[in-house]
Amino acid sequence: MDWSALLLSLRLAAWTVVLLFPVSVLLGRLLAYKQFRGKALSEAMIMLPLVLPPTVFGYYLLVLLGRGAPLGEAWYQLVGQPLVFSFEGLIFASVIFNLPFAIQPAQRGFEAVPQDVREAAACCGMSPWRSLLQVELPLAWPGLMTAMVLTFAHTLGEFGIVLMVGGSIPGETRTIAIAIYDRVQAFDYDGAAVMSAVLVGISLFTIGITYLLSARVGRRLS
Repeated sequence: MDWSALLLSLRLAAWTVVLLFPVSVLLGRLLAYKQFRGKALSEAMIMLPLVLPPTVFGYYLLVLLGRGAPLGEAWYQLVGQPLVFSFEGLIFASVIFNLPFAIQPAQRGFEAVPQDVREAAACCGMSPWRSLLQVELPLAWPGLMTAMVLTFAHTLGEFGIVLMVGGSIPGETRTIAIAIYDRVQAFDYDGAAVMSAVLVGISLFTIGITYLLSARVGRRLS
């Protein structure tokens, strides 16, 4: 069992969830409540990682994060090391690649909040931020929770994007999915089976906890 690869995957998934939670709240709420020109195009661009092959998406991220691009060069000038083939580059790629898993369930959660409830909060003199924190977030919580769990579980199993952007550097970019692939390539099927079973167990546990908590929140709000 490659524990360092598992811990790195868990750390990558945790950072991705932390960074995407405020994004899912802000963009999910915006897409749920607002009508604006280009909304359909914005939603389509958010969903793009779901339909593009990971190698294609990974190629464009590799170009974006490389030193030939402004972002990659700015990062190199700031920290003195390239963004590609680094853990920080993996975080950036994982955040972009998981946008649909974080934003769409959050959007559906906010869409489930009745409009009259939001109007009542405004009539009571609540500011938009207070209404968000005290009224909308508790009601949209099942959708937000689903978004974060899907993001966490999907990040654990990322392969193509990780391989394109990070490679397989032990302790730096070698995730559990890459470690499983390496074991199969080395004909170590027993090792690959053990790591695959651990990954499946973690994913099932995470999703199960989500359903349990969502059901409790739903009963509490009903």
